[in-house]
Amino acid sequence: MSIEIIEKKCVGCGLCLKSCPYEAIELKDKIAVINDNCTLCGACVESCKFEAILLRVHHDKTNDLSGYRGVWIFAEQKKGIIQSVTHELLGEGRKLADNLDTELCAVLIGEGIQDRTQELIQRGADKVYLVEAAGLKDYLAEPYTEVMTDLMNEYKPEIVLCGASSTGRSLIPRVAIRLKTGLTADCTGLEIDQERRLLLQTRPAFGGNIMATIICPDNRPQMATVRHKVMKEAQIDTSRTGEVIRKEPVGDAVKSRTKLLDIVEDLSQKINIAEADIIVSGGRGIGKADNFKIVEDLAQVLGAAVGASRGAVDSDWIPYSHQVGQTGKTVCPKIYIACGISGQIQHLVGMQSADIIIAINKDPEAPIFTVATYGIVGDLNEVLPALTSKFKQVLGK
Repeated sequence: MSIEIIEKKCVGCGLCLKSCPYEAIELKDKIAVINDNCTLCGACVESCKFEAILLRVHHDKTNDLSGYRGVWIFAEQKKGIIQSVTHELLGEGRKLADNLDTELCAVLIGEGIQDRTQELIQRGADKVYLVEAAGLKDYLAEPYTEVMTDLMNEYKPEIVLCGASSTGRSLIPRVAIRLKTGLTADCTGLEIDQERRLLLQTRPAFGGNIMATIICPDNRPQMATVRHKVMKEAQIDTSRTGEVIRKEPVGDAVKSRTKLLDIVEDLSQKINIAEADIIVSGGRGIGKADNFKIVEDLAQVLGAAVGASRGAVDSDWIPYSHQVGQTGKTVCPKIYIACGISGQIQHLVGMQSADIIIAINKDPEAPIFTVATYGIVGDLNEVLPALTSKFKQVLGK
């Protein structure tokens, strides 16, 4: 990008000086002049009534994109177990690869995980790039970044997808920076523009009020992270065959300045909300931390996970690992019971794809009722114990 003052149009009015937050414009001989403080923010362009300032965007057309082919999935594993978000990415990646008439590949990094390659092939991968080494058993940012970057520089994938997990959010931005390409985070939809071979990456923007579609036309690979539970898992096909390509880490790729000391499990979360079929969530309408007991009682009877809104988490009523929403976890259970949750858009984007939504709130105008399959208007301190008692009776507990 560059900025230019058209001297013939500039009248020296000074409006651009007032609009610039960085003191990057001066008047010399009644003509505006840009100094080194300029950040190319464009505020001056909008303020100029005489169209005397131009902000130019220069596209680098020298990049040769013809050698990039293939859709890649980063196959996230923990303790040798392929994470379910990888299965979702394989299902979506298979569609994208078929639309581009190219191959779907998975990258599996770890130690002693060769037996997991067939799982990826049966879920849709044509090839699996397997990198095993002692220093790669558990995720560490530096060695995983080196390995992924080396592989992508060598094989030049056209599209790379990764789960928007804590691991993915740590790894893929580092890789994108190394490759000098774009990255769209937390996508909820992916499509292909076949004519231009562009990945159309859709994600919520402005607090979830609009859906933005983002493209990366001038650089490769096109990279995106995808939220867990927003796409369907690839089906298992035991008849599928594929190729496993073993790669060795290059040079000092497995070296790291950090060391993993221990992995501490969150014992407060008996059931992982991201995997649960039934979730009972509490919000600020619960009133106080002690009242989460009635939410937990209902969840226990139903064999459900306990979720929460950001308001409840921010009030320190329940740990962050239970938070559902834009800044928490995206869930897709069969049944979602929202207790004392108003239904702000930031919460809805994390749970509105549930099959059945049951809302309990004393405010009949609460936004949660607009997405609810069933709604109960009432005091949750009366409604929840009544539901718990009835379910105990029906389920014989």
